[in-house]
Amino acid sequence: QVQLVESGGGSVQAGDSLRLSCAASGRTLSRNMAWFRQTSGKEREFVAAVRWPGGSTYYADSVKGRFTISRDNAKNTMYLQMNGLKPEDTAVYSCAAAPGGILSTIRTPDAYGYWGQGTQVTVSS
Repeated sequence: QVQLVESGGGSVQAGDSLRLSCAASGRTLSRNMAWFRQTSGKEREFVAAVRWPGGSTYYADSVKGRFTISRDNAKNTMYLQMNGLKPEDTAVYSCAAAPGGILSTIRTPDAYGYWGQGTQVTVSS
């Protein structure tokens, strides 16, 4: 069983930075892990993922070059460093863990069986 708890959200101005954390309990080492975001009335959107094995990272085009995903296996924690935030980044951000390390579904929400409760990020212009 895996439990995920996000933190680090908040309200910022456009251009500011935030770092989200996802603290995991349970076995997460051999799993893909990812960040998704969702706004009211819209489907969950892929943001970034880090693959197991190897640690390759994947990003949505909308955040590439601004966001950085990382994981600290020793601390069982995943991070999302968000720089150059824009109003369109406003959403609830959730971290997720997949059953394994399949690459083909790494951007697909349905491939992730474990989810955190989400943390709100609000960016004002």
